[in-house]
Amino acid sequence: MNRGRFASLGAVAGIALLLWLVGMPGPPSSALAATAASPFLPSPPFGPPREIVLYAHVKSLVRRAGHWELRADPALFLSGLTAQRAAVEDGAIAPGDPVPNDFYTRDEGHRALTFRVSPGARVTVMTRGPKATAITVPELARALAGKRTPHPLWEPRAGYWIRVAADTVRALDQQYTP
Repeated sequence: MNRGRFASLGAVAGIALLLWLVGMPGPPSSALAATAASPFLPSPPFGPPREIVLYAHVKSLVRRAGHWELRADPALFLSGLTAQRAAVEDGAIAPGDPVPNDFYTRDEGHRALTFRVSPGARVTVMTRGPKATAITVPELARALAGKRTPHPLWEPRAGYWIRVAADTVRALDQQYTP
């Protein structure tokens, strides 16, 4: 009789575990494939997000010891009321004045971070026109180094949105700023 009770408890526990795992929040399947992470790793609020998106000014992109390394200075890309109030606080505009182009970049530290970059990372830059253009990681490295490339950048030192999964940059998207 005890054996049957334990078997029933085991079955109930197994079903409860399965239902809990199926109901766990997590990233879309494409994000899982991109990070090759286990779906059983904790996600917010029990762990960090699986992907972090930063706005930063890219300082360099170089090949080191068989991998790409990105040095980037994170900043805040603000718009609307947040941009207006931050610009006033920083003395960039007078109270009541509008923020030019409705965005303001606050870069307090000017301290660069180093990231590994996947060789197959998706890179989108602004080229002449301006026009969004997909390029490769090596081409971006050449452009940032001031070398000629097939796709000359509209504004080489403009900010980039950097998508980091685990500890590796998966995408860089240049921000158009008029």
